[in-house]
Amino acid sequence: MCLILVAWRVHPAYPLVVAANRDEFFVRPTAPATFWKDAPQVLAGRDLDAGGTWMGVTRTGRFAALTNFRDPAQNRSGAPSRGALVADFLVGDDAPRAYLERIAVRGRQCNGYNLLVSDGETLWWSSNMGGEACQLQAGVYGVSNHLLDTPWPKVGAGKTALAQALGRLPDDRALFALLEDDGMHPDEHLPQTGIPLDWERLLSSAFVKSPDYGTRGSTVFCLDKEGGISFDEQTWLPGAKRGERMRYRFMSLASSRGTVSPVDRWNAP
Repeated sequence: MCLILVAWRVHPAYPLVVAANRDEFFVRPTAPATFWKDAPQVLAGRDLDAGGTWMGVTRTGRFAALTNFRDPAQNRSGAPSRGALVADFLVGDDAPRAYLERIAVRGRQCNGYNLLVSDGETLWWSSNMGGEACQLQAGVYGVSNHLLDTPWPKVGAGKTALAQALGRLPDDRALFALLEDDGMHPDEHLPQTGIPLDWERLLSSAFVKSPDYGTRGSTVFCLDKEGGISFDEQTWLPGAKRGERMRYRFMSLASSRGTVSPVDRWNAP
């Protein structure tokens, strides 16, 4: 996941709105979002190499998502899977703060990451690359491959676009449109993260396109004030061709209504 945009307690009807892109090499085996057979309460994609995930929700309204921290000089081969941190929160029942405290030592063994976790009541951010874990107050946030709200061009542009798109909910087309923005930013605004300039340019857009590496999935997740959950994922194939489109709708078991509606899923035309 290389861009996560979050509106937390900003919209009166949708306390949590997330729009996110996952960028990865196309050769890495990946399963699209579905309810997991080994953890039926979890709805998420899956990294078929390491078994974890980059973003998911549960039937009880838990949410977690992760981005890698880009610093090639500090990457260690053989480090534990960062995606397991997302998966373990989703399958568990720790409160967000307790979970982040529990994994602090384990997290330091991983390569750099940002982790967002929520139980529907609070939203927390943590990173093993600096700063204390913190509970987020109401607002619009963005994280790419540096720390939370680092003003990279696509983070700033994405936050602005997300704030504007909130007014159109429940229509999510503006959310998907901001995730499909493939415009690159000027060189003078690009970060210097230790990779070649041509890669900094490529990765500066919200939607990344190249023959071997790019945006693999665009996801929009909304939690409404009644506990209703919507989770939409558009998968992408090499050449920015549309893959499967999954759409899930259900009520959180933690809501007062306490029921799960039928799950709706279809493929893109």
